[in-house]
Amino acid sequence: MRQLRPAIALVGLVVLLAACEAQNGSLQEAEVADVPAPQRSPVPQKELNQKNAESQTATADEETASEPTSSETYESSTDNPFESARNSPLSTFSIDVDTASYSNVRRFLNGGQRPPQDAVRLEELINYFSYEYPQPQGGRPFSINTEIAAAPWNPKHRLVQIGLQGKKIAPEKLPPSNLVFLIDVSGSMSDRNKLPLLKSAFRMLVNELNAEDKVSIVVYAGAAGVVLPPTPGSEKETILQAIENLEAGGSTAGGEGIQRAYKLAQENFLPQGNNRVILASDGDFNVGISSDTELVKLIEGEREKGVFLTVLGFGSDNFQDAKMEKLANKGNGNYAYIDNELEANKVLVTEMGGTLLTIAKDVKIQVQFNPEKVQAYRLIGYENRRLQDQDFEDDTKDAGELGAGHTVTALYEVIPVGIPLDVELLADPSSTDSNPETPIEDNALVQVNLRYKDPKGSDSKLLSSPVADAGANLENASENFKFAAAVASFGMVLRDSPYKGNASLEQALSLAQASEGVDLDGYRAEFIRLIQSSKKLVE
Repeated sequence: MRQLRPAIALVGLVVLLAACEAQNGSLQEAEVADVPAPQRSPVPQKELNQKNAESQTATADEETASEPTSSETYESSTDNPFESARNSPLSTFSIDVDTASYSNVRRFLNGGQRPPQDAVRLEELINYFSYEYPQPQGGRPFSINTEIAAAPWNPKHRLVQIGLQGKKIAPEKLPPSNLVFLIDVSGSMSDRNKLPLLKSAFRMLVNELNAEDKVSIVVYAGAAGVVLPPTPGSEKETILQAIENLEAGGSTAGGEGIQRAYKLAQENFLPQGNNRVILASDGDFNVGISSDTELVKLIEGEREKGVFLTVLGFGSDNFQDAKMEKLANKGNGNYAYIDNELEANKVLVTEMGGTLLTIAKDVKIQVQFNPEKVQAYRLIGYENRRLQDQDFEDDTKDAGELGAGHTVTALYEVIPVGIPLDVELLADPSSTDSNPETPIEDNALVQVNLRYKDPKGSDSKLLSSPVADAGANLENASENFKFAAAVASFGMVLRDSPYKGNASLEQALSLAQASEGVDLDGYRAEFIRLIQSSKKLVE
């Protein structure tokens, strides 16, 4: 039941992102409605993981990725630098629930290649995995969890972990969905890891729908058209046949397709339900707008109308990661990359509930550092999610959404007072606020401040929590902490980060093996295998 609803959620979010491209709109949270619980996917996730793991070597041999070319684009990024806690005591960013970078990196590594550095977004690697954070209490939509221990790549430094755990919602409490699949069927989608895999992914989702859900399908290539009018989820054969009939061919011009997708979504809008456009493409499309800037403006306007957008990426060689991530970030949606059927099942079945039901929107985190205890700090990842300090209290500033059951994890590397400063600090702190209005407790290393809005609210709520450092070493840290640190180490090695210190694949492997835990879904075990298979490519 839970797996079914999550799949619908992600589809809905994709729908929203696509919708955001075509129109100017307003993001509205769907009312929760009692609906019959869907049937659980017949294949257990861990079993599916194991089968995919066994077949990935053969698949890599058959589909060895070509060397990255200029037609495969990624947004250039530079690792966040260390900043002075005395000159710049505040660090502010928006949460991010995207996971595309991890599965895309996996695609490169399984194909026998080291991924481009800009393809490695550390926060998306870390947030690909769930963590055993406790459920929220007292009516809050999420819990805030913190931990501090030694940084594995530099034991003299401290590592601060901040984890959010969204409230889990029973599948029968999730709303019905009005979904529009917006599918790229241009000639560039003919490869086996594009349209054929896309069809398989959407079949998984369709099998999770029930009678209260509606599905429409819009395709675009040289021209756009509606290949399936709104159809109840109970008519699975009709929906599945429409998917099966899709063929790739023609040039790519997505503008008309996006407009039609949003028109369908609005015509069938469910005031008490989940309304989403799911855009599935390799990103190599022209939506009829002259620049990415104009496209982003269109998406930012569309997110206000209550139709959500989720973006699903497929393929290689001409894959346009930079464009697809931007659409998702600006459209109040999320972005996932589908590299195999295992990932399709994870995104569209197992974890769709979090996308289906948003429990908090415009979630921002601001960490205040105690200059009496902290010399310098740096945020690991989230480079394109950084906010100005004044944006924290500005309720008109857009930020990330948190879905039911979602987890978000962030790490800060901290250099305590008294430790020799062996790094360069950010030279110009002029854009930061050096005099926070709220004092920090004397014994606290940091204070974590968080703002969020209710799904239909316009005013943010503030949560604050001081965090003291008890001096824990790495060996005594929790499995959550060790595993997140292992993923961060792995990512810094892949990026060849100037701040990686003593990080290595061996270190990441040792930490991951020590924190694999119960691992019911098998994702941590797969990560361990990925590290092992990466050694010849990276070190």
